Amino acid sequence: MGRTGDGYARSDRPPGRTAEAAQRTAAVEERVLELGGILAGALAIDVHGTDLQTLKRAPRRAPPTVPAADLAARPGPVWDAFLPPRLGRFRWWGTERRYARRLAEAEDRFAEAIDRHRAAEDTRRERVTRAVREQAEQQRRLDEATEEQHARIDAYQRAVENHDREAVSRYFRKALERVTEPPDFPRRRRVGYVPESTLLAVEWDLPDLSVVPAEASYRYDREVDAVVAVPRPEKEVRLLYQQLVAQLALRTLHLVFGSDRYKVVDTVVFNGMVESVDLPTGQAVRPCLITLRATREQFKALVLDQLDPVACVRHYFAAEVSRHPEELQPVEPVLDFDLADPRTIRAADVISEIDSRPNLLELTPDEFEHLVHNLLTRMGLETRLFRSGNDGGIDCVAYDPRPITGGKFVVQAKLYTRTVPPSAVRDLFGTVLDAGATKGILITTSGFGPSSYQFANGKPLQLIDGTGLLALCHQHDIPARIVPRAS
Repeated sequence: MGRTGDGYARSDRPPGRTAEAAQRTAAVEERVLELGGILAGALAIDVHGTDLQTLKRAPRRAPPTVPAADLAARPGPVWDAFLPPRLGRFRWWGTERRYARRLAEAEDRFAEAIDRHRAAEDTRRERVTRAVREQAEQQRRLDEATEEQHARIDAYQRAVENHDREAVSRYFRKALERVTEPPDFPRRRRVGYVPESTLLAVEWDLPDLSVVPAEASYRYDREVDAVVAVPRPEKEVRLLYQQLVAQLALRTLHLVFGSDRYKVVDTVVFNGMVESVDLPTGQAVRPCLITLRATREQFKALVLDQLDPVACVRHYFAAEVSRHPEELQPVEPVLDFDLADPRTIRAADVISEIDSRPNLLELTPDEFEHLVHNLLTRMGLETRLFRSGNDGGIDCVAYDPRPITGGKFVVQAKLYTRTVPPSAVRDLFGTVLDAGATKGILITTSGFGPSSYQFANGKPLQLIDGTGLLALCHQHDIPARIVPRAS
């Protein structure tokens, strides 16, 4: 067989380079399998939510402070130990006098020993009393700390069960923080609860496109005597990335609904964000690459280990998924997280008798119309027509002059204290179709139910509940709060 200049037969390959190519190919394939198994890995773990009562610390006992040597009284002096030897049968002159002197001295020593023992016992008893008192005080502090911690847990659980914004947000934030990710995945995630709509908004940072191996395999190139990469087709990279993003979204739904031990969430909004740099400008950007909204009833129908993730989020949940993530092409979130962020709302819904901000629930329809008009104007919309409604709501046709994302909007606002019925959402959609509008926006001081959100999925409808309304007012410097009237 012919030889090449490097000494190898033409059909030969250096065994070391061949093994290296196989090893690197195996690593790439393993990485692709890891990315494709994100959802399956989550399904393999039982998700049941945290029973908050298990967070209670067990009662602790104060350590003993009495030295072991002080636990028992020390034996007192015994007279027999001091008694001089008795006189013998034969006694010399002066023997009895000397014995009497020794006996008197023994009695003195015995008395001194008794005094010393009594003083030592008094001191020991004082130490024991002081130590017991210190132990009791320490035990009291421990018991108080345990009772206080248990009371905090009970209050936390009551707040979660009562749909408190901060408590529920904290509960699910803790649950999602426990999710394990590959080391090179980002860890940033935000959670916001909207009590009036029993909706949980989740903003999750996704890995960028570079997480998918750009190499399909490796081979040994004899001509250059090196291991070279076989590029993965761009379409395949994009499809693998879309599968990963869809899996992360479905995994989040699985974790949220599975962790909802106290049944306080009926709808979940997932916004998948990417932290990146806009190459033309060099500025940091955070485009949303996937957004979806899912109700509990919708999610219960899924067989997660049988479905195709991309088909599920796109066609079942009507999710918006970036078709060109490599270009950071964003999609418009179904709900901007800022409209559900507890940190934004906290400054806008404090109940206080001395708070001078108007309570929106105490406005007249005309005053509410003025507030909505003011808000739309500050948001950059040009209002053209208001029509008073018969149900405490107002209709408005507004125009967004921005190209691409702008257009003609039908805006309806409802001054409600009860949940907006699904019929109102369906009516708005009919109005959008009749008016040939780009989008319909329904703003309310209350909230929406799962049926309304399910109907709105995949349609040009934006539902803004009381939390979102307060957040928008806060963003645009409009003083407002929503305080239910006392019943």
